[in-house]
Amino acid sequence: MRIAVTGTHGTGKTTLIEDFAALKPEYHPVPEPYFELLQKGHSFSDPPTIDDFSSQLDQNIRTVLETKSDDKVLFDRCPFDLIAYLEVLSEQGGEEWVPSGRLLQKIEAALQSLDLIVFLPIGSPDGTGQNAEMQQLRSAVDEQLKQILQEDSLGLITEALAILELTGSPQDRLQALAGHCTHR
Repeated sequence: MRIAVTGTHGTGKTTLIEDFAALKPEYHPVPEPYFELLQKGHSFSDPPTIDDFSSQLDQNIRTVLETKSDDKVLFDRCPFDLIAYLEVLSEQGGEEWVPSGRLLQKIEAALQSLDLIVFLPIGSPDGTGQNAEMQQLRSAVDEQLKQILQEDSLGLITEALAILELTGSPQDRLQALAGHCTHR
């Protein structure tokens, strides 16, 4: 099963992936594109920009498509995460972000290669300790992801792509994901 874990920053994506990979060592975890790009020497702005998230989207698509033959993989992020960040930053008055037709085709191809998207919404209580600006971005991205995943606002979710929203403690989330994967 090809699984991508999605959510805004600080929702526990990496923790879930690490815990699941420890439970199911046959799965190969793939780090989020931010870290892949850092390893390649890419530098990011502070605060992040549309260019930063565009680079991450390109990296994520490339990684997902390059691993199409791997059927036991866990991606930390998927194109939906990065689209949500790009849309929020664009709405907040940064540069305008409009995906080209070619980029949309790549996004669609990457999503079609996935079996499951696990969505981790912001939980309550929310104790990330982030500054107010990053909290506003985080909340806005969470809302954008809800529209994308729950309402299919982009029209990119097919019947073949399962969406699993997980809440609760890290242990609850791990048990729910493991149970979902066992029953498929």
